[in-house]
Amino acid sequence: MTSIDQTDTDLRSLLNDVLGLGAARAAALTAESGLFGALPELDSMAVAGLLTEIEDRFDIVIDDDEVDGEMLGTYGDLLAFIRAKRGEA
Repeated sequence: MTSIDQTDTDLRSLLNDVLGLGAARAAALTAESGLFGALPELDSMAVAGLLTEIEDRFDIVIDDDEVDGEMLGTYGDLLAFIRAKRGEA
């Protein structure tokens, strides 16, 4: 398994853990699946917890100016952001 595949797997697990999506919903996410504004579980209050957990699990630092609607727009956007921060892109 490549690290990129592992990043995808880890992000699905993180979304399940933090948002309580359930394994089936997390597994069903596609690159086009909407996140912020589309998932009721991911409201403005949940964003801070999600970002903190992403930083912890992926050992990255997310600067305030990097957090925007585009980054959290779709599952693919968030995955690409994490991969870029980890030097996988």
